[in-house]
Amino acid sequence: MKINKESVAHYKWGLNCDGWRFLNRDNLSIIHEKMPPGTYEEKHFHQISWQFFYILIGQATIELNGERYELNPFEGIEIPPETPHQIFNKSDESIEFLVISQPTTLGDRIAVTD
Repeated sequence: MKINKESVAHYKWGLNCDGWRFLNRDNLSIIHEKMPPGTYEEKHFHQISWQFFYILIGQATIELNGERYELNPFEGIEIPPETPHQIFNKSDESIEFLVISQPTTLGDRIAVTD
């Protein structure tokens, strides 16, 4: 079956950010997310899920264990379990990216407070 943003579940998160669940299986999750300028997610980690963030549009800043990385279109970064991380859109344009998680992160998110 063909999948696109119009044919899958949409949700809102954070500061008016959007997400579309392309795959939502226990062993694999693929999400397309969009973040308006100046937005960010809360710092957190996953106990068992591995993640890969892949930038489609714009420039994202991702913090892993206190170190920041600038990711441009068609660049990605792997996030192992138990690694505190956070994504930011510090630009003046929206960013869009894929988040691939194995297994799913549903029920596996732990907030980090500094």
